[in-house]
Amino acid sequence: MTYRFIARAARTETDPDGYFTEASLAEAEDGSGFILMFMAGEEVPDEQEVALGMDTHCLVTAGQGTAYGCVREAVLTGDVLRVSLDPAALHDLRLSDSEIEAVIAAPAEDVVVFREVLAQVLGYGRADAVPTRLAV
Repeated sequence: MTYRFIARAARTETDPDGYFTEASLAEAEDGSGFILMFMAGEEVPDEQEVALGMDTHCLVTAGQGTAYGCVREAVLTGDVLRVSLDPAALHDLRLSDSEIEAVIAAPAEDVVVFREVLAQVLGYGRADAVPTRLAV
């Protein structure tokens, strides 16, 4: 099955201290409701991050469900983002569907920046965890 929602907020953030970059979608304009926060480090992963499998992108969902390297595909066509997740990550993400479809109803200028940052975030880290299909 596919979980579908309307994202009224598309935001990006780069940590001022240079630790992470984030591209996020939220159901409500205030950032609440169903969320998808795609995050990546800003620096080359260290030995500990590699050992823990944290040397790739991270996805955070509502309720702080978190998984690393779990996005298998991400395709943004027009105002619709389709994401396919590794089914093994669903428990950690607190989700029941591995397919998500977000209709982005955020301001156009926010979507342009979201698109750029999402490509950067999902391209971060070890090669075997980069989505097999990435079209943003």
